[in-house]
Amino acid sequence: MCTGEELSHNKDRLQPRKVKTKGTQRCCTPQGLTLHPNWIQGSSFSHHLPLARQTVLYRDGCQCKEYPQAIYSSAVPEGGPPTRCCRIPAEVGAQRGLSELGSCPFPHRTLSQASGLVESYGFKAGCHTELDNVKETRRLLCEWKMIATSTELFIMVRRCLLTFKPFRIFVVGIGFFSLCFLMTSLGGQFSAKRPGDSPFTVRAEVLGGPESRGVLRKISDMLEVIMKRMDALSKLGNTTDTHRLDELSSALDRIQPIGLVERIQAIAQNMSDMAVRVEQILQRSMASNRVRDGALGQCETPKDPRYPDCPSKMDWMRARWTSDPCYAFYGVDGSDCSFLVYLSEVEWFCPPLAWRNQTVTPTLKPLPKTQAVFQSDIGSLLEQVGTGKESLSFMKRRIRRLAAQWASAARRLDDKLRSHWREQKRILVHVGFLTEESGDVFSPKVLKGGPLGEMVQWADILTALHVLGHNLKISVSLKELHGFLGVPPGRGSCPLTGPLPFDLIYTDYHGLQQMKQHMGLSLRKHKCHIRVIDTFGTEPAYNHEEYATLHGYRTNWGYWNLHGQQYMTMFPHTPDNSFMGFVAEELNETERLNIQRNKVNNMAVVYGKEASMWKGKEKFLAILHRYMEIHGTVYYETQRPPEVPAFVKNHGLLPQQELQQLLRKAKLFIGFGFPYEGPAPLEAIANGCIFLQPKFNPPHSSLNHEFFRGKPTSRKVSSQHPYAEQYIGRPHVITIDFNNSEEFDATIREIMRINVEPFLPYEYTCEGMLERVHAYIQNQDFCSPEAPFPPVNSSGAWLGSPPSPFILLPNSSILTWAPNASYYTSWPPLSALRLLASLEGQSCVKACQNAGLICEPALYRFINIKEAFSALDFQCEGLESEMNHLFPAFSAEHAECGLQQDPLLFSCAGSSAKYQRLCPCRDYRNGQVALCRDCL
Repeated sequence: MCTGEELSHNKDRLQPRKVKTKGTQRCCTPQGLTLHPNWIQGSSFSHHLPLARQTVLYRDGCQCKEYPQAIYSSAVPEGGPPTRCCRIPAEVGAQRGLSELGSCPFPHRTLSQASGLVESYGFKAGCHTELDNVKETRRLLCEWKMIATSTELFIMVRRCLLTFKPFRIFVVGIGFFSLCFLMTSLGGQFSAKRPGDSPFTVRAEVLGGPESRGVLRKISDMLEVIMKRMDALSKLGNTTDTHRLDELSSALDRIQPIGLVERIQAIAQNMSDMAVRVEQILQRSMASNRVRDGALGQCETPKDPRYPDCPSKMDWMRARWTSDPCYAFYGVDGSDCSFLVYLSEVEWFCPPLAWRNQTVTPTLKPLPKTQAVFQSDIGSLLEQVGTGKESLSFMKRRIRRLAAQWASAARRLDDKLRSHWREQKRILVHVGFLTEESGDVFSPKVLKGGPLGEMVQWADILTALHVLGHNLKISVSLKELHGFLGVPPGRGSCPLTGPLPFDLIYTDYHGLQQMKQHMGLSLRKHKCHIRVIDTFGTEPAYNHEEYATLHGYRTNWGYWNLHGQQYMTMFPHTPDNSFMGFVAEELNETERLNIQRNKVNNMAVVYGKEASMWKGKEKFLAILHRYMEIHGTVYYETQRPPEVPAFVKNHGLLPQQELQQLLRKAKLFIGFGFPYEGPAPLEAIANGCIFLQPKFNPPHSSLNHEFFRGKPTSRKVSSQHPYAEQYIGRPHVITIDFNNSEEFDATIREIMRINVEPFLPYEYTCEGMLERVHAYIQNQDFCSPEAPFPPVNSSGAWLGSPPSPFILLPNSSILTWAPNASYYTSWPPLSALRLLASLEGQSCVKACQNAGLICEPALYRFINIKEAFSALDFQCEGLESEMNHLFPAFSAEHAECGLQQDPLLFSCAGSSAKYQRLCPCRDYRNGQVALCRDCL
């Protein structure tokens, strides 16, 4: 191996430095090296080409591989460092047709002559290897800092560098960086004029039209020429040795007349000139704007107490208006006048300007209302759902499988609502958790036992909205969201100026966060149109940002200041929210009969698709195995999961239809305590299974369980599936303590003795979901101000007639709204109101449930008056109004009555040992707890 040294330049002397090479022989030579004398003999060099390709130049420490018999001799060129070259013995030279070299003659050969000779052979002065070429010699040339001291060497190295691939990238990077620098220096002037334009489109009226465009075109042309020549040079490595030298020489000759450094300098100078010219144009433009808009005094920051944030916003705009291209998109050009126009007409922090033409933006007439018509064809819906994700494929398969049931349900509901006119809504559905920006952790797990409950619910929501006949748009990416909302170009700092193109937007917490980032201040303006699909619910104490921050309720998911019923849950566990739900497959009569005939009395299916769910369950599985054959659907890739006992027959992860067939045979569907509140238990009950689940003592909540920690709810979960326990119950649902072996054993024997028929609550049928979603869309309105009700004031007095609006129901201690009392429009209607008081330490959710009713937060404003306390026989020695999610409430200790100050804090959830709460309950339709009897 060649173990050479490289000379590096250190002030006035050369210092050797070891150069380790890998996979090839290489030695490095310093400036002024006298080349092998045989290279420069004769008038023609063609007959020396073979020798030139085989000979290696060496320095101290190098060994001549080609000529092992060679010795070294020193030569000192004029003004140069000591060098050495190979001395070839006579016997070797004779074989090559050369004479013996006793020393290195011609020590004073100039380097320019030598370099010219070497270039003719395709070499460069510097590091060489046997059979080396230009491409291989590029890598170490950057080490030769001392070459720059020679003009001739500088030209030679510049030519060499143009063939150096990393340097070509550097050149392109310089050009791109220069353009970016220009755009940054111009700030927001590089912006789009129309929504379809790029945010970097140059505004002609600011930059001076053809003059500036010509400069940009010139820069672009120069960069294009450089790129083409770089591409030509990069192809040299693919040519043969015969043509490589000619191509290299001609390429260098073509680019030499206009040097690379000169081109970069020219580009930089052009950019500098352009920046100066743009600055001049901007100054003229700002001056003309001031003249056009009026005197300079008209652009002074107004001091209006109705707009206290205007001065601070003006200061912010002066400092940061170039931070987002959207400001220039709306006409901001750096002048105070443009700032005022933007802050008064696009945003709303400054007062309208008197000298502005206020009729510039025409008042848009509302679109005519259209009647919604039920539709059963799902073809257009499937096209909108799209492809490319396994989660979307799962949703489309579910939509197709249930299409017939949706169509049948639509016909039945249409008959029920024949006399009702339904308005068609423009609806956007943005599934935030499926976007790439949110991580989309669900799609990769669809086929690996991951959670499917969310995708089941979203598929059913899409189908329900489509079947109800609404104008539906679906978004599963930020790009689609931008397009549908008309978000201005930029980074989301600017609001939408036009009307929102949708009446309703259904999304999730991920989508809500994305809209906040990209809609700017518009989210505050349009948030009343949003509906958030929220599996576990959000209570008002966590939703109210200020209150949550002050009282320790703030989490990563709450604090959006929405109306509580804008959150929509999977199960009706949080009355403060709206119950959206999903659907389970219904059985026809033939299927019901087949299930009853084919049930296997001793067959159990375990609710747990992940192997981790089986850990620690061996004790009661062994008891169950004594009576029943146990089946599992645990996902595995290569071998049986070790957590699953050997006596379990594991089918692996099953498609939905095969799982349905398995449930139709099984007698028992048993849960291990997790996952919470999924759709599978309802599907099992609908297929004739008994659902056995564990009881939690104490109940699981954010205070004692990691799963609920950080969720915006204080709800206490008493079992794996509280809805099944409360609303279905025995014999279909049995809830016991799994830690009690005797109770568990007795329950298994009881299950084997009883027979149950398939059961599905109406609210989880296609018709039940259509009915519920229809009622929400047509009646819930969080954008229009509510009709005024006796305001909360110092007396809290009822101003209507009769003296009290509440009367007792016959043979009951529950109050209702008096028929002869003043009537106020609301939904649910006042006729559904049932007023009662909770016990101390009891929430209104429990108080209403104990009375067979549902707490209705929409009716809170009608009981937030002093007369409600009097009607319930509370003697108020004091009356106060404050922000407290437990109010209205009565404190027996101090005989004080508390009224709610902020309507966003009306909450059915929450309790305190100090208070008896006033609770607005209502009745509900059979099988449909979300709707009162008069709600349709």
